[in-house]
Amino acid sequence: MASSALTCSRRYHVFPSFHGPDVRTRFLSHLHKHFESKGITTFKDQGIERGQRIGPELVQAIRQSRVSIVVLSKNYASSSWCLDELVEILKCQKDGGQIVMTIFYDVDPSHVRKQSDDFGIAFKKTCQGKTEMEKLRWSQALTYVAEIAGEHSIKWDDEARMVEKIAMNVSDRLNVTVSRDFEGMVGMEAHLRKLDSLLQLGNCDQVKMIGVWGPAGIGKTTIARALFSQLSSHFPLSCFLGNLKGSCRSIMGVDDYDMKLCLQSQFLSKILNQPNMKILNLGAVQEWLQDQRVLIVLDDVDDLQQLKVLAKEHSWFGNGSRIIVTTEDFKILKAHKINDVYHVDFPSEEEALKILCLSAFEQSSVQDGFEELAKKVAMLCGNLPLGLCVVGSSLLGETKAEWELQLSGLETNLDRKIEDVLRVGYDKLLMTHQSIFLHIACFFNNEDVDHVTSMLVDSNLDVRNGLKILAEKALVHTSTDGKIVMHYLLQKLGRQLVLQQSNEPGKRQFLVEAQDIMHVLANGTGTESVLGISFDVSKNRELSISRRAFEEMRNLQFLRVYMGDSSENVSLCTAEGMEFVPRLEDMEFLPRLRLLHWSSYPGISLPPTFRPESLIELHMPSSKLEKLWKGIQPLVNLKKLNLNFSFELKEIPNLSRATNLETLAFIQCTSLVKFPSSIMNLDRLKTVRMWGCNKLQVTDGRFYKKYSSRMSSFPDITRNIDNFWDGGPPFVVRRFPPKRLDVAGRDFKRLPHVPEHVRKLQDLSSSHIERIPAQTLASPSIVSRRSHHQRLDIAGRELTRLTHVPERVTRLDLSGSGIERIPDYISGLHRLQTLIIENCRKLISVEHLPSSLKSLHANNCASLERVEFSMFSQDSDSVRELMLRNCLRLDEQVTRVIINRRFAKYVCLPGEQVPSEFTHKATANSITVSPGDASSRFKACILLSPIKDNALLHVNCCLKSKEGVLINQVSCLAYNSGHSPQLRTQHLFILSGDLSLSRQQNKTPQVDVDTSEFLFEFTCTDNHKIVECGVQIFKEEVKKRNTEWPILKPGDKTTDHIDDYGNDDDGVCEPVGNISCQREKAEAVESTKHTDCWSFIVKSWNHLTGCN
Repeated sequence: MASSALTCSRRYHVFPSFHGPDVRTRFLSHLHKHFESKGITTFKDQGIERGQRIGPELVQAIRQSRVSIVVLSKNYASSSWCLDELVEILKCQKDGGQIVMTIFYDVDPSHVRKQSDDFGIAFKKTCQGKTEMEKLRWSQALTYVAEIAGEHSIKWDDEARMVEKIAMNVSDRLNVTVSRDFEGMVGMEAHLRKLDSLLQLGNCDQVKMIGVWGPAGIGKTTIARALFSQLSSHFPLSCFLGNLKGSCRSIMGVDDYDMKLCLQSQFLSKILNQPNMKILNLGAVQEWLQDQRVLIVLDDVDDLQQLKVLAKEHSWFGNGSRIIVTTEDFKILKAHKINDVYHVDFPSEEEALKILCLSAFEQSSVQDGFEELAKKVAMLCGNLPLGLCVVGSSLLGETKAEWELQLSGLETNLDRKIEDVLRVGYDKLLMTHQSIFLHIACFFNNEDVDHVTSMLVDSNLDVRNGLKILAEKALVHTSTDGKIVMHYLLQKLGRQLVLQQSNEPGKRQFLVEAQDIMHVLANGTGTESVLGISFDVSKNRELSISRRAFEEMRNLQFLRVYMGDSSENVSLCTAEGMEFVPRLEDMEFLPRLRLLHWSSYPGISLPPTFRPESLIELHMPSSKLEKLWKGIQPLVNLKKLNLNFSFELKEIPNLSRATNLETLAFIQCTSLVKFPSSIMNLDRLKTVRMWGCNKLQVTDGRFYKKYSSRMSSFPDITRNIDNFWDGGPPFVVRRFPPKRLDVAGRDFKRLPHVPEHVRKLQDLSSSHIERIPAQTLASPSIVSRRSHHQRLDIAGRELTRLTHVPERVTRLDLSGSGIERIPDYISGLHRLQTLIIENCRKLISVEHLPSSLKSLHANNCASLERVEFSMFSQDSDSVRELMLRNCLRLDEQVTRVIINRRFAKYVCLPGEQVPSEFTHKATANSITVSPGDASSRFKACILLSPIKDNALLHVNCCLKSKEGVLINQVSCLAYNSGHSPQLRTQHLFILSGDLSLSRQQNKTPQVDVDTSEFLFEFTCTDNHKIVECGVQIFKEEVKKRNTEWPILKPGDKTTDHIDDYGNDDDGVCEPVGNISCQREKAEAVESTKHTDCWSFIVKSWNHLTGCN
């Protein structure tokens, strides 16, 4: 029975045992107030008549409490009631695990323990007339409780601070701060962990303000509430002031004094728990809180005035205070000098699916049979938590048929709740910035920043500042590759707002819906309101265009007609009731057009009335054009002209007036025979792409003597052109450095004269060159002079002999050549750091390499057996990179030597199992290691199964603490330069790094590698199978010179950035090797700016794998 009673439900958090006359009116009343502010329920004995013995009501209260606080004062032992309470409390502690806390109020603990001094005199009086059993029970209880550590009032000179600490300790013991409201919320632990690092709660000597920033619907308020729930009990005063949006101007305006007083009054009433406080001036917050340690959350701030009214200065609050501000507007945080800002990012696809499932299925996984539907819904919600929750809730309990029905609605319309939240940010924008928002939503989403700026710069929209404002308000962001990105739901909002402009499509600013566009073009109902048309004609095989289709669209600036999912041309026809079939050549185009992009244009030329004076970009790929126009047109604004794959094109017009032209492209224009010399004088022309123009031959001798895809000599290339392509592989999306000559696909046996101004000789891989003249290689223009390195790329499959290499070369690429061995004089290239010899099928041995070498890439060298270094390279600070993919004939001894290189950062070679040197092993993609007394270095190895496709390969190693905090990360990104499989057989990837962050200038506290436990997690692109993994921990002595192996001594003392991307003179990056290796420290996960060309791939992959 007793056990049953003691395990009954807990009704109270705290039961206080005390002697009323000693503490009730002063100490205890203050303690009760602090308990109330923290939501701690305390038993109060008012109304209970005290007798000689405690009654059943008190016994029940003690048993229904989680914590008992015994306040031992001078006269505590004078009450048999108190002593009986104490006995019952200790019984509950023993039998039911109740928490017992003590407070020694004006009494010495030793007097309680020994029942001596005044405390002992009172106890003896109480014991008079009692049985020996009672006296013994009381005495033992007092002796026991006196041993429980507690607060001593005589040690405090400030009773208020003592009470505050007691309340805090009770709160901690109760752990009432963990709210079940936020249990199981996807990603919440990660958010709170990152916020905790910003708050620095251990530093109680300063006031700290932090910001939580992100777009509407991302979950800022939810995260802030969870954080507040977790921390509020640790502060004497706390307040969550929500729904601040519009509070400064919703009634009287920003500058209204009464409105500000009202806001301060509301705030103080809430934090001080004093309803309807009246204040007389705006100094009230400082007056009340300057000596108080407070936790304040100001949620959804949308105006700087709100912060100035509620938290203007740090000095308004006591030391140790924390103020958290959530907002969609980064500019507000910056203006208020809040520098510590947590950017709430979108969840990963996996997390987004979990969020949807919790709302739609009330479980974290997808219900059987709904997998594809759930993925589509998550995609249409753009992984926005608000959208996922709202749409998921609407689908709860629905059938698959209902899901499919709602999917079609999601594709065209926004849920009203989602629209209401997202529209607030748009409504607050100035009209010019609203216009930029709509331009991006309807026309320029995922376009280059420079492209968008050039399109809008003269439109009176203040585009540069406007883009900055939109980014600060989290309405757009700039991707790592320089594109403006608007979230899918915001884009849908923008397009929906345009639809609401008028019931008549022709009276709207932008036309993007196919049916609306077809209606306007067929009936000629467009008006001067129309600024842009973006028309995907892939699903409309026939298109009727009225002759007067564009006549009234006087302000049309952007016209894009493209094939979204098809390469078929669209035929023109007569709409029912029309009098004639119009000829495109007769249509009028208006002079304000800035962008014309028409894929598969069906006309043989542009209309004679076409006025291109405002045109900035003209893109007409895969057209039926034979010529653009006659005569010379005013093209002063034209920057880009793209006529690629226009097979019928016979001539390019005179471009002498296109003085701002930067890019000219006419790839695979197989009928083109005339090319004007007018581009010689275009000083801003930087890029010409023209490979595959088989009939292009003779033009003005000043520019070309003979030029075709079968040419045998170079033309006299104009000096201003940086990038010139003629011949070569299919189109590859990459940016090329300046002054480059690409001559792929030529029938040269011997390289002819190369003009002096050419700085890079590019792509000899498909030529038949057997020998390159020494005078060509010695040219200072070919070997580029740069602050960091000089490079020589002379890859070519017929190259069998290399007679000379300039000594200043630091990077040599002989990939695809027919060489069988590395020339001896290579060992004398004391500046050579990178050697690339990929796809050299006849290469048997790599020897005589210089001591300066840091990186060797020999992938797909099918005959390679030996790799040897000079004795000078045995220093541990030498070769750091050894990439030997698909080198299946490597000697076993060579393989052993390479594997045992302790300081090579990145190694890849064939293998069948993780070597025995890796003492910690697992047949999985993760392993836990306790390093013991090892140093702060590790080497990790994974065994990958064969990979048959020719794809990107990204191997990632994340090192985390046992709490899940990212300590270090080593990434290896490789792509295959040939057509062979990435990995023909099983391969070993070996990566090394630090176990701590101390080597990064102590930016974060060093991890105790002697006692900590580490988790190594390995991932690979497309979930390629990781057969086995292993880890080796090094001790300090491995840093010393080691001469155990005589062939290879890789090491590292260079910077962490690997030179696998060549920077030419303008700093533009180009992938030229086949691997990009990057090492990221924990402190850089949030803020590091990646500088290499493909870093955005690494960053995205890290996000998906949860290593960020």
